[in-house]
Amino acid sequence: MSNIAITPQALRDNVAKALGKLAKSVTVALDEVTVEVSAQDYLQAMRTLRDAPGCQFEQLMDLCGVDYSTYRDVGTDGLRFAVVSHLLSISLNQRVRVRAFCPDDDLPVIDSLNDIWSGANWFEREAFDLYGILFEGHNDLRRILTDYGFIGYPFRKDFPLSGHIEMAYDEQQKRVIYQPVTIEPREITPRTIREDNYGGLH
Repeated sequence: MSNIAITPQALRDNVAKALGKLAKSVTVALDEVTVEVSAQDYLQAMRTLRDAPGCQFEQLMDLCGVDYSTYRDVGTDGLRFAVVSHLLSISLNQRVRVRAFCPDDDLPVIDSLNDIWSGANWFEREAFDLYGILFEGHNDLRRILTDYGFIGYPFRKDFPLSGHIEMAYDEQQKRVIYQPVTIEPREITPRTIREDNYGGLH
């Protein structure tokens, strides 16, 4: 077991060698290694990152969806939805980030990692719930944060800030009802502090 992590450049080289043609790119930025793979190679690449000598990423630390539709030029000319995972090798004391874009913006689908890391279960349910990304092979893909009757995917960039439907308890009917949103939209203008000595600062 190693307590000393190798350099990001050495890790990049190890990962690139292990993945070979499965990796579209392996880069270093801010001392972090990022791997980009295609959706069709996603599952095989992740198994390789878990099992290959010099990689040995035993733990899936995080998985999330990303909507790149308004992120500079990434999602405007290319694919919109991506899945980003963070992997940890406890035995080698190293981390890597993996990104894969879903090939269809209208129906974003990518393979589930549940059979590789069981911890992917809830992460993928969250990405499905908030972004509408479907995980092929997930055995229990249902909403995890929003209500059962929720319509839409609230982390998509085109989802309205106030939503569409609100849930409330109706005292007369003695039950929960769903109705169109009644909250009036308002614009919040940040307060500008102009005092020279605000908060004891000089």
